Amino acid sequence: MITKKDRLSVQIGIKIKLLRNKINISQEELGQRANVSKQQIGFIERGESSPTIDTLNQIAQALNTTIVDLVDVTKIDL
Repeated sequence: MITKKDRLSVQIGIKIKLLRNKINISQEELGQRANVSKQQIGFIERGESSPTIDTLNQIAQALNTTIVDLVDVTKIDL
């Protein structure tokens, strides 16, 4: 059973992946821009890891968006 926390992590991961694909960059490039490893980006996108607020901020900046936009998962249905 998926907990609320797990569900939110998956939804945020999907949102990050969608935004990354929208600007056509790889996980590796996003990781470089956000100063996060490619592996960590993969874990986050798959919902296997819950990023810290600092990591979310770095990813948001790398995607030219805001933390608020990253965590607005109202349109991400599971």
